[in-house]
Amino acid sequence: MAYYQNIFTQVQVRAEAPDMGVAHETIERTGKGFFVHLFGRFGNAQIGPIYLGNLGVVSLLCGFIAFEIIGLNMWASVNWSPGQFLRQLFWLALEPPPPQYGLRIMPPLREGGWWLIAGFFLTTSLLLWWLRMYRRARALGMGTHTAWAFAAAIWLYLVLGFIRPVLMGHWSEAVPFGIFPHLDWTAAFSIRYGNLFYNPFHMLSIAFLYGSALLFAMHAATILAVSRFGGEREIEQIIDRGTASERAALFWRWTMGFNATMESIHRWAWWFAVLCPLTGGIGILLTGTVVDNWYLWGVQHGIAPAYPHVFPPVIDPASVVGAVK
Repeated sequence: MAYYQNIFTQVQVRAEAPDMGVAHETIERTGKGFFVHLFGRFGNAQIGPIYLGNLGVVSLLCGFIAFEIIGLNMWASVNWSPGQFLRQLFWLALEPPPPQYGLRIMPPLREGGWWLIAGFFLTTSLLLWWLRMYRRARALGMGTHTAWAFAAAIWLYLVLGFIRPVLMGHWSEAVPFGIFPHLDWTAAFSIRYGNLFYNPFHMLSIAFLYGSALLFAMHAATILAVSRFGGEREIEQIIDRGTASERAALFWRWTMGFNATMESIHRWAWWFAVLCPLTGGIGILLTGTVVDNWYLWGVQHGIAPAYPHVFPPVIDPASVVGAVK
């Protein structure tokens, strides 16, 4: 006899024929749908049909163009060697224009021009995909919570690659495209501006990052723990709760003193996850524009310790009255 197991679904969630979903006369869907057994081990086995629409098609096209520009530039940087491209892939980068070009719209292609073109198409792809998500949610009568959560991530992306570089006056402040080069930029950025850990908005961002991970883990663990009582079937739990919700609530009242509801836990998790990139973007935006050194700012505001001077101060000869020129 088939049975349900917590982590991997032993019972395939699939019908005899693909489910076309909610009837909607204005949505033309692509494909007829099919089933993948492996996907059914983790969730619903059905793939498609999908709705792309004009926004989806243009968004994917722009994303593909950006991906190709970045990939081909990285490949060209290793003299079109497939072996070296695969070997050095994690270290390859497409860099923004150097500082001398400022905010020039079209610098030489090899000196940041390709970075600007790729950034334009990637940003267009993300914004069109956001609009697509928003419109699909409205068409189905849903709330737009997912679209606004995605917008929080886009905000951080725009701060890093567009808003802050514009405020700083040159594109070189932006993040390069690449895996390890992106990480190197993050380390150099923190060192250049006096250790980002003293940035209070960075502190908030990390708190929301860890907090959202904790909330999601608590919620997921709770539902899996009562799945033997049907706890994962939230609709049935709302209509006829049975024993799962009561046991979950009692567990947290025993351990924490209070419990979240089946609705409030998702609001908590949503807000924590959304506030992570929002506060992080604010912290990045203030760096270099308002605060030049976060360590000195932390010392001034009592956050960071003032380390003692090991060596005597060095006097700048140019500041001495009557210095020889």
